Order: sequence, then C-alpha cells, then structure tokens
Amino acid sequence: MISVSVNGLVSNPSFARQTWAEVDLFALSCNTELLCKVIRPAKLCAVVKADGYGHGADIIAKAALDAGASWLAVAMLEEGLQLRNAGITAPILLLSEPACEIVEEAFVKVLDAGLVPTVYTYQAARSLLSATRAISRSTPVPVHLKVDTGMHRLGVPPEQVLELAKYLVDSDGIHLEGLWTHLAVAEQTDDGFTKIQLDIFEKVRALLKKEGIDPPYVHAANSAGAIAHPNSRYDMVRCGISLYGYAPSPEVAKCLSEPLIPVMSFKSRVSMLRSLKAGEALSYGLRYRLSKPSTIATIPVGYADGVSRRLFDTALSRLKCQSGASSSYGGEVLIKGRRYPIAGTITMDQLLVDVGQDSDVEVGDEVVLLGFQGDQQITADDWAEILQTISYEVLCSIGPRVPRIPINGGSSRR
Repeated sequence: MISVSVNGLVSNPSFARQTWAEVDLFALSCNTELLCKVIRPAKLCAVVKADGYGHGADIIAKAALDAGASWLAVAMLEEGLQLRNAGITAPILLLSEPACEIVEEAFVKVLDAGLVPTVYTYQAARSLLSATRAISRSTPVPVHLKVDTGMHRLGVPPEQVLELAKYLVDSDGIHLEGLWTHLAVAEQTDDGFTKIQLDIFEKVRALLKKEGIDPPYVHAANSAGAIAHPNSRYDMVRCGISLYGYAPSPEVAKCLSEPLIPVMSFKSRVSMLRSLKAGEALSYGLRYRLSKPSTIATIPVGYADGVSRRLFDTALSRLKCQSGASSSYGGEVLIKGRRYPIAGTITMDQLLVDVGQDSDVEVGDEVVLLGFQGDQQITADDWAEILQTISYEVLCSIGPRVPRIPINGGSSRR
C-alpha cells in the first residue's frame, strides 16, 4: 500500500518510479457540498463513469455520497459492477443501454446487481422485460427512460416517447421511475438551444402526464445545466466535471458564488540532472536546442501516463522555444514553486525540463504537472487550452499505471 506523509512525500520505498496522482477528498467534499447547496432541493447524482473521470471511481463515489450525493451514474454495466463489488449500496444509474449482442443476459446482470437501467429503444425494453421474468424479485424493477431532445446521440425521439413509456408502464415487473434528457450546449450560457431542449422536454412531460404517466424522478441537468440553468434542475441533476473541481466553461464558473477546487494533482520527482553546453539538442528529433549552457532535469513521466506530446509540440510550433523560453503556449511544470518549460519531445516514460543555469533544483525534488506548489498552480484547464481540448479529456487521459493516492488536503485552497 502506497503511503503519503503529512508533507505529501511518497514514503513507501516500493514506489520506485515516483510518479503519482493525489486525489484530494477534502476538495471533492467541498465541491459536492457546494453543488448540493446550489441545486437544493434537487438531489445530486454524482457521475463517476470512466473511473471517476480518471480519479478512481470507488474513492470518488464513496466521498461524494458521504458529502451529500444521493445517486451515482456510470456509463456501462462493468463500471456499475465495480462499484457494487466495492461495497457501495447507493442507487446507481446506467446512462446507456447495454451495447452487446446478448442484451437480455446483460440486463440480468444489471438487475442482479441492483443497478438502475436506462432504456430508449424497444429492443432494450423487451430484453429488460424478459430479464425481469428470469430473476426472482419481490418489487418491480425501476427504469429510467431517456428522451432525445436535440443532442441526437442517445434517446427515444419525442414523437415516440408516449408509445415506449406506455409499453414500460404496462409491463409487469417494471416501474417507470425516471424520465430524463441530456443538454448539448448548456455550458454556453447565451445559447438559446438549451431553452429549446427544455421546451421539448416539457412538452413530452405534459403529454405523459395527460396519460397519467408521471415518473418520480425527472432530470435533465449536467454540471453546466445544474449551475447555470436553474429551470433544468427538476428532481435530480447529474454532475460530473464540476465534482472534480472544474467548471464546464468560464461563463458557467461565473454563476457560482464560490470556486470549485481541483481534486487531482499529478506529480513526479526529478530523477536526473545534466549540465549541457550551448548548441546541444534534446530528446527525439533533437527539436529543442540550447542557445546557452543550461541544466536539464529528467522526470520519469511521459505520454503513456497522460502527458501529451503536444504539450511540447505546441510550444515548438508557435514560438520555436529556446533555452529559458518559458511560455504560456507550451507545457510547464512546477519545481520549488517555480515554472520551468518542458524541453524537447515528450517520450513514453520520460520528459525533460530546462531548469536554467543557476537553478537550485536537485534530484528528488517534487515536480508538479497538475496542481499547486507554493503560490503557483497548473490546472487541467491550462493543459486543455494548450492542447485545444477540454479538461474532461485531460483528466481522463491520466494513465492507469499512475497510482491514485487519496489525501485530505485541508482548507488551504479555499
């Protein structure tokens, strides 16, 4: 078991590589409590798919539930089974139908594990009904019906909702517990399409109510909807990225009275220092050439761990970085509370950092790729801007060979 001392140093000698990710459960709890306050009286469903957005699903799920979340949501059966095997008993919503050839067998596993399925096709609804007949259950199986209100990814078209809802309601052993949809552009607070989606959703709800169908759980809001669109909250909201400390957009962040706190820090240590002369070039392709003598630090972390090669490539293409040319356009790391540029092509297991001529950097010094050090911070949003992507992808890209270490970071970042 990896251990961390009070000052954050990895103390287990078997942890030889010295690259790790810290998962701050205090930060997670703060974010959860803030979201619960914002959405009240709606319930919070913590989205922990993709291994808790790369943070560790079991750790995140338990902490979020302790801090006030009522539900969990995952993308697939295997993720739900992992949570059940970890001893989690809270309601777990599957966000999509089983995508396999033997759907009925998959639904049997869903029901055996006490997971709550989502359906939006007749094939899945029929398979679910068959699965309910194959198991012994004293109460009806709860199911949530997903409506496609304009994102056109998953969901039953609005004009077909009533027919499918009636099929579920009339099926013995099935309880239509929820009705939901997903918002496509809620992070763009001035885009009118969210209102269009909610208007469509409301018409569907009214049509169902007219037929006496009124599921107890109605939900539409993702993180952006929950924070920036109060009329999308309904009975429950499904929050993902905001739990992990990132707003879906700067516009959404402005809607919060308190800041979210990034939950993950990504760290390593200096494994080697090398003094090089002016004119020397670094790493594959020799694309970073020193214009003056400098010290180069080797860090045992690379693209196999989630540090994209483009963190250097972008800097090179935009600014043709030379020694000491630290830039917001290229990837940087923190060592001793100072920013240093990534120098040269990032390799599978290692990267190089130019720490300059007069540096006091030493072998063994902590290197922060994401997180705080001193009064400096590097965030997944910073990487996302360089990589022209989103914080979600940055966090989910941190590789599985990077150990996740739960810590309690205290209140220093509030």
